[in-house]
Amino acid sequence: MHKIPYTNFHYLTEKRPQSKLFPSLNFYLHLFCIVYRASRLAKRGRYDGSNWMESSYEVMQQLEKVGIRVEISGIENVVAASGPVVIIGNHMSMMETLLLPVMIQPIKPVTFVVKDSLLSYPVFKYVMRSRNPITVTRTNPRQDLKTVLNEGLDRLQHDISIIVFPQTTRSHTFDPNQMSSIGVKLAKKAEVAVVPLALKTDCWQNGKKIKDFGKLDVTKKAHFAFGEPVRVKGKGDEEHAAINAFIAGKLQEWEGE
Repeated sequence: MHKIPYTNFHYLTEKRPQSKLFPSLNFYLHLFCIVYRASRLAKRGRYDGSNWMESSYEVMQQLEKVGIRVEISGIENVVAASGPVVIIGNHMSMMETLLLPVMIQPIKPVTFVVKDSLLSYPVFKYVMRSRNPITVTRTNPRQDLKTVLNEGLDRLQHDISIIVFPQTTRSHTFDPNQMSSIGVKLAKKAEVAVVPLALKTDCWQNGKKIKDFGKLDVTKKAHFAFGEPVRVKGKGDEEHAAINAFIAGKLQEWEGE
């Protein structure tokens, strides 16, 4: 089973020459093969957390092979947090949905809060359903909050951590006003820690016809940074603001990369 080879809890893809003439085409061909193999296992009920982690690792390898450099920092904060956690981050592209499993699953069993339409994607739906995600509509905030609190509490009580992207919509720019406090509310109700996640994956551009599948910009680096775990006190306003500040600070630090 492959794992990310961290050095002092830090990972950065080694520099290598771009070897593919058509990096996006090359990557998506390999991605389809990875997802197809995974979906066959999932349809037979044989796709578990270890398989998910391996698929995620393969996706990261293919991104690196076409020239995308991936940097991961702060993973020690996930390791240090006792028990299940709620990981709250900004959301830029499909990349984080595909790569976060290989970062988190080796440390803690994990699942996502995802838009319900993701479970309708051809082939990929079998993989996503096998991970028992929490599905939301993004059109009915009150019902989404109820779903996340009820189902999220159940997952956390079964030691399954949850990754939530509380922006109203995926974006390559960060607006704190678009970040709901749904993840903070869940962590407070379940009495678990929050781990902030800042990410920059705009190297995976939005597609013109299908938003999830756009061109890859191999001149840009993909960044993932995990902050220190925090416990929610009071109404959670301070923690919510601190998460947004952490994300904004990291994005400013990475500007131009």
